[in-house]
Amino acid sequence: MLRSLVLALVLSASLLAQMPNSLYPWWSNKPVVKQLDLTPAQVRDIRAAVAEAQPHLLEVRAKVLRAEQNLEDQFNNDPVDQGKANQALEQLITARIDLTRSLTELSLKLRVLLTAQQWRELQRLRPNRNPNDLQAH
Repeated sequence: MLRSLVLALVLSASLLAQMPNSLYPWWSNKPVVKQLDLTPAQVRDIRAAVAEAQPHLLEVRAKVLRAEQNLEDQFNNDPVDQGKANQALEQLITARIDLTRSLTELSLKLRVLLTAQQWRELQRLRPNRNPNDLQAH
């Protein structure tokens, strides 16, 4: 049972690592924003969308941190209570799903504010970009 718990934890971590790279906070990177050549209206709308989402993002990130700590605490118990550890794992998975959903929703709101050319430029500028990720558009 502990083996399946560890496997589930590893799998959930690997899924998070596969989140789209477009979910990085590009809007706070001044050189990137400058290179996108955003209009004043775009800058205003992006700032408003981020400001609106920020309290919720902080809340869900805090839930992830609490769930990670709870799971770590369960793993450090001797003996490990598999029921409590499984419950902590489920809470962590749920919290990470909520964080991913919230980040993706914000990313979608911001994507809609960009032109197709700005979006392509953003993808080109993103950190740790794999050249194979971009295909002819």
